[in-house]
Amino acid sequence: MLSKVENLSEYFLAYEKSVANTDTFWERIANQFYWRKKWDKVVESDFEEAKVEWFINGKLNITENILERHLFTIGDKPAIIWEPNDPKEANVTLTYRQLHEKVCQFANVLLKNQVKKGDRVIIYMPMIPEAAIAMLACARIGSVHSVVFAGFSSTALADRINNCEAKIVLTSDGNFRGSKSIGVKSVVDEALEKTKTIEKVIVVERTKTPVTMKAGRDLWWHDEVAKVDSINKAEEMDSEDMLFILYTSGSTGQPKGVVHTTGGYMVYTQYSFQNVFQYNTDDVYWCTADVGWITGHSYIVYGPLLTGATTIMFEGVPTYPTPGRFWEIVDKYKVNQFYTAPTAIRALQAFGLDPVTPYKLDSLKVLGTVGEPINEEAWHWYHDHIGKGKCPIVDTWWQTETGGIMISPLAGLTPTKPGYATLPLPGIRPVIVDADGKILKGNGVKGNLCISHPWPSMIRTTYGDHERCKSTYFSTYKGMYFTGDGVKRDEDGYYRILGRVDDVINVSGHRMGTAEVENAINEHPKVIESAVVGYPHDIKGQGIYAYVICDMEGRTEENLKEEIRATVNKIIGPIAKPDKVQIVSGLPKTRSGKIMRRILRKVAENDTSNLGDTSTLLNPEVVDEIIKGAQ
Repeated sequence: MLSKVENLSEYFLAYEKSVANTDTFWERIANQFYWRKKWDKVVESDFEEAKVEWFINGKLNITENILERHLFTIGDKPAIIWEPNDPKEANVTLTYRQLHEKVCQFANVLLKNQVKKGDRVIIYMPMIPEAAIAMLACARIGSVHSVVFAGFSSTALADRINNCEAKIVLTSDGNFRGSKSIGVKSVVDEALEKTKTIEKVIVVERTKTPVTMKAGRDLWWHDEVAKVDSINKAEEMDSEDMLFILYTSGSTGQPKGVVHTTGGYMVYTQYSFQNVFQYNTDDVYWCTADVGWITGHSYIVYGPLLTGATTIMFEGVPTYPTPGRFWEIVDKYKVNQFYTAPTAIRALQAFGLDPVTPYKLDSLKVLGTVGEPINEEAWHWYHDHIGKGKCPIVDTWWQTETGGIMISPLAGLTPTKPGYATLPLPGIRPVIVDADGKILKGNGVKGNLCISHPWPSMIRTTYGDHERCKSTYFSTYKGMYFTGDGVKRDEDGYYRILGRVDDVINVSGHRMGTAEVENAINEHPKVIESAVVGYPHDIKGQGIYAYVICDMEGRTEENLKEEIRATVNKIIGPIAKPDKVQIVSGLPKTRSGKIMRRILRKVAENDTSNLGDTSTLLNPEVVDEIIKGAQ
């Protein structure tokens, strides 16, 4: 096992070493991987310029560390177990040997279709084994994958294709989601009307949905695979070569392409996976995320497979065909580590215990949560009824930009506390700063969460716009990475994440920029202006509340609200649909024209007891009207 911390005193020792001598600490961990050429220097960084490099001039291929490295020791061990949407359909198990063969085969398909090192490849697929195979095949030949969640609209997909100037799209005919079959290829076709760079589209047959195949551009996955063999030598990559781009919402309307590179990401995802989940050789691990998000990248595909783990990929939803589906799968595969979102836990909690009681759940050793802080009530339900009071809960805090888990209990080692992410992993140096950037030392403090030193899996740039990376993450507080989250450190030195302090809403663990949602709403021809805020939501954590000024001619409020939701659905996807839409005559603005979101947030939260001084607003009368309308 690679540098696995086995007890709490070992954790403190590892942490001290990681701070006292960063280079030696990470070098020891990196040495356990296969490198074609070792690095000349461990790390160089300049946070003022947002520049970071790890394992400088090291040469490797991440897939050799996933596949070749394991072939002779655990070649016949299950690498990926795929559980389909419909429990009546047969599952698929791929051993490390079979995965190696399929990845090499599809790498050859990409090469045959003129995909070269450095080319960008869009993966827009449901949760099927081919999605993971596609990611690894890209990494093997040195092309850069950008997975786009297959629930995003054609406009959102087109934006991402255009931003990274992708050459090829890998997709499916359709996907199954609960009782529905949804077209996927049709969304790609629509997106490609707004793009110029795509040369080929390769389509997996999943639902047998009739699709239009454009001659010369569109190809079937199974036809292409039949034309190649499975012998492929992995491309040599530099440690700092791009591995993938993953788009995330920002506080401006345009999605940001977060860039992760090869060497540092590899080292950190394995190290964090093994330590947070305390994975042992024969364990079965299941993360319920989608590969369209960073959680799927780091903790379904890369982290577990680098460790030689058995990782489960689940195509379906937690409530289909019954709300006991998660627990049925846990028993079916004797799952040991289970990692999901607080949103899913709260949704299942709402069904009561009837869907849980038929299942033993006695294989579980570790429970995890991701995407947002878990509320105390859900934590206790999860701990008592799913973990039977014996499974530690790892409440993990991290981001798309951090690449891996940053603050979290280590399962069974760190004493847990509901609602707390607890302590940083070795090598991670969090600091709490006040609004002026002054570092707040000691315990019992509250402020903004920054990281003061580089770590291997951190963001390298935002694709095509390094200035944006610099201004978003490294300019707010000099010489520090700013997470955008508020935090408190309690008397025990434990960290509790308090949520976003910028214009980003965390909906079911997925970050939505308010500007992105507003831009979509404003596309409706009857909308004059809009403002979007987050508010507490029982299931999703945060819901989306939209205040909209409209031209009401020829419309009723109700049909206009539905049209606005449909517009957002079309432009971004169902995930961004506002939960509440309030039609208003005006928005509270300062005299310089800035919308006072603080007031709108208070109204959305149904907390209007202390709105502060509104008399200085350009239009103070509109506040009372908005409050009245909200009630």
